[in-house]
Amino acid sequence: MTETAETRPGWFSAQELEGIRGRMPLVYVQAVPVRVDEVGQVTHVGLLMRATPDGRFHRSVVSGRVLYHERVRDALLRHLEKDLGPVALPRIPASPQPFTVAEYFPTPGVTPFHDPRQHAVALAYIVPVSGDCQPRQDALDLVWLTPDEAADPVVHAEMNDGQDVLLRQALANVGHAP
Repeated sequence: MTETAETRPGWFSAQELEGIRGRMPLVYVQAVPVRVDEVGQVTHVGLLMRATPDGRFHRSVVSGRVLYHERVRDALLRHLEKDLGPVALPRIPASPQPFTVAEYFPTPGVTPFHDPRQHAVALAYIVPVSGDCQPRQDALDLVWLTPDEAADPVVHAEMNDGQDVLLRQALANVGHAP
């Protein structure tokens, strides 16, 4: 099978992306989807189930690259739609503010976040969604957990590369410190 780059600017072939990843940090967005009640309190946290190429399963948040000439808000919307479906109805403010910045390094132990492919800087957001969410793309399932369930160490053990740390930070940010 031949790999081709999409025609939109900002997309690279697999070979181009591999070369770039080896030379410079890339910018990502990460979103922790949440359900909120009528007063804005988080009632549920959405976690995706994904499979690795070697057949292992893990839970994760929504994540993806920011493309060249793409606004952060647009990248968030694109990745939320890609992973949660077109009717997730995310509520992203006009000027979103991340709750943290996660620095992923290819060398384990530099930070709690690890990505063996690259050095990446991820802007992490908590995003309320109110629509019908159906996992898409490489997401196999989406589960909604209460904040207490999401704080369970068993759930954190199902997350890779520091995303458990990101989830704990998100929970603390909405008043559910473990």
